[in-house]
Amino acid sequence: MRSLRVRTQRRTELVEITESVAQALSGTDTGEGACFVYCPHTTAGLLINERADPAVAHDIRGALDRLVPQDGPWTHAEGNSPAHVKASLVGSSVLVPLVDGALQLGTWQGIFLAEFDGPRERVIQLRILS
Repeated sequence: MRSLRVRTQRRTELVEITESVAQALSGTDTGEGACFVYCPHTTAGLLINERADPAVAHDIRGALDRLVPQDGPWTHAEGNSPAHVKASLVGSSVLVPLVDGALQLGTWQGIFLAEFDGPRERVIQLRILS
């Protein structure tokens, strides 16, 4: 298994990690397969969406903030209940096809770490499935 570390800067942000994932996979020639990208944190997640226009990530963050407000009627005492809910909605993994070790994403697609309880250093795990 391979891994990478991502340092986030804000409480809530989407950090594009496509190139970091591709670099972590460099030197692998799996023929055809897939890369399982996993986030082992309960207050962060992973998603695939458009990377060409940064307004898309901004809109996703805004929509999640409206759906899961910070000042909701939370019972979890640590103050990060919204982060747990957002991470559950986004999910903790993505699966990306590989051909000859290269990610097979759509033209506009990128892989994003969705941070909901930052700033923090996050670990992302990568496993090649063949």
